[in-house]
Amino acid sequence: MSINSPVPDYELLDELELTTAEQVRAISDPLRTTILGLLHERAATVTELATAVGRPKSTVAHHVKVLADAGILQVVRTRRVRAIEERFYGRAARMFYVGLGRQGKDGQLPHDFNDFEVAAEESKPAYDAGQLRSFIRHARIPEERAAEFWQQVDQLIHSFDQLPRSGGTTYGFTVGLYPIVDYPTLPPADGES
Repeated sequence: MSINSPVPDYELLDELELTTAEQVRAISDPLRTTILGLLHERAATVTELATAVGRPKSTVAHHVKVLADAGILQVVRTRRVRAIEERFYGRAARMFYVGLGRQGKDGQLPHDFNDFEVAAEESKPAYDAGQLRSFIRHARIPEERAAEFWQQVDQLIHSFDQLPRSGGTTYGFTVGLYPIVDYPTLPPADGES
């Protein structure tokens, strides 16, 4: 793939709101998130995905079906191989997010899986090798400023998603913004109220 090739090599939405429990469950499986990650680069067949993840084709086909049934994957093109039509799957969107305040058919959405837990597991070898770049900062700010900041982060995430795929190393990128209710705060300075 050329360094200037569009990523991925098929049309997709920028964002897709997940509003059903089925959709959230579909993205809550580590193998399915790996499949979704691979499809950021280009469309792929079940055979290609199975080879990439080192799992049986039947296992990968099941997970692809779960994602497709949930509207998270789609067939983006086909090709005829002998007497069989081979399907290339792609993501429905660059980014998926769980719709807040919405409920599925069964009355509730399961919790979204913890991206930090996944990132901690994935990043351990890089940490052990001294190659992990990370930071954590805390700021006491109004909720409106947190929302503005997250919009800036969202733009950075989209930029990362659209980087042309090249090189021999895959990098993980994890961000989060969360309230901490029991974080210590300084009392007002003299003269402030």
